[in-house]
Amino acid sequence: MKNRFPHLAALLVVFFGGADLVAAERPNILWIYLEDVSGWFSCYGDKVIQTKNIDGLAKSGTRFDRFYTPSGVCSTTRSAIITGMWQTSIGAHHHRSCRANFRGKNMGDFDENILPPEVVPLPIRFRKAGYFTFNEGGKDDYNFSFKTSDFYDFVPKKRGWGPAALIAGECWKGKKAGQPFFGQVQLGGGKLGRKVKKVVDRSVVPVPPYYPDVPEVREEIGHHYDCLLKTDEQVGEIIAALKRDGHYQNTVIFMFSDHGYKLHRHKQFLYEGGIQMPCVVAGTGVQSGIVRKDLVSGIDISAATMAAAGLKIPSKMEGRDFLSPNYQRREFVIAARDRCDYTIEKIRAVVTPRFKYLRNYLTDRPYMQPSYKDNWDVSRKFRAMMEGGEMNEDQLVFFGQQREPEEFYDLENDPHEIHNLAKDPQFADQIKRHREVLSKWIDETGDQGQLPESEIGLLSVLKRWGDKCVNPEYDRVRHLLIKGGSASERKPSQKKTK
Repeated sequence: MKNRFPHLAALLVVFFGGADLVAAERPNILWIYLEDVSGWFSCYGDKVIQTKNIDGLAKSGTRFDRFYTPSGVCSTTRSAIITGMWQTSIGAHHHRSCRANFRGKNMGDFDENILPPEVVPLPIRFRKAGYFTFNEGGKDDYNFSFKTSDFYDFVPKKRGWGPAALIAGECWKGKKAGQPFFGQVQLGGGKLGRKVKKVVDRSVVPVPPYYPDVPEVREEIGHHYDCLLKTDEQVGEIIAALKRDGHYQNTVIFMFSDHGYKLHRHKQFLYEGGIQMPCVVAGTGVQSGIVRKDLVSGIDISAATMAAAGLKIPSKMEGRDFLSPNYQRREFVIAARDRCDYTIEKIRAVVTPRFKYLRNYLTDRPYMQPSYKDNWDVSRKFRAMMEGGEMNEDQLVFFGQQREPEEFYDLENDPHEIHNLAKDPQFADQIKRHREVLSKWIDETGDQGQLPESEIGLLSVLKRWGDKCVNPEYDRVRHLLIKGGSASERKPSQKKTK
């Protein structure tokens, strides 16, 4: 196979016993990790704002137009991407699970998730290969047990969103001369908050047909555009810092988002706005000026990252090197939604080049069941409009009280996923095929979300969220929680779902 990184030294010396790989001239790897960012960048065709720095990065590398995250929420997506495994394969599918501590509160007995020996997170693999590792911003948010000290050589003392430490050169300051780095810089993106300067005129932003065109919605959309302008500015600062310190010419940059922005039907859900995200790869060895429209999964970031560094991709890793000249393009990608915070949900999605199939397992509850978004102004507006019968048929696909067990959309002709074709006989064969794809994937990957969450897992959620846990699944463990939030004498089952 032709080496797509011809600058790399051909010889790798393996020190047996130390398990470290030492190589000359290996490239640096930098992940620009975008939080809650929908890809409304001008290089993706958006007309509201101009994102010159991100556009420039895309022009210098390869832009992926059909990149899908494994989930619609951060911890599950991040758990999958850092391991190259579906979150459902490794028991990391419930958002913010497996936490010994939660926002300063010790959980006592909790739903610990220890990865199997063959599943090794990328920072550990890179350290063993002789790389200096860092995480600017410090966000990990993984649903499995790990030690930050095992992952990184450098994490800023003050955690938060980057890129201040990277711009100051602190991230790579401690590395040895000639030592390559594998780093992450976390950009706040859609979580930058109201401190972001208000720039975009709310009256000109596009409102998708699945939302009512009301000021509250326009404010959320306009604010996200403001956040994207700040994100673009930060990407420019990152590139400038790499160039200033002589790293840019020998660095492969992966820029991607973990999921869509915070508004309903985007973040946490599996519609296009929740999982179809921006992804750009640029730098040494990467083709420039290329736009790819084939399906790529977020779990593929891991394999492509290892290959870019000249590291062997583990045979059991589920991600694929999508930059390889021998890459076999995916026929489909999968995404999964399970419990998010205290809201119990179960959805699976199959995306093929033209179609999207959604399987809703919990049809006894609406999409707009209680969630952490309930106190937002826009949420109150949505509920008032629902109660007052002010939403149209397109909006009620998501905001209504009914939910179909299956949804099937023609993405070419219905990009907003409004017209459910699941009962249309014209598409019966395609729907059957997508059902079979999902069933086979569940069996082959051992989707752990097919079983109920363990008692200790549900109890851990009750400890965190208390009275907000209203789903009926919690009823089987409520008696295990006594007044004050501590566990009763009877211990819950600690058996993990497999």
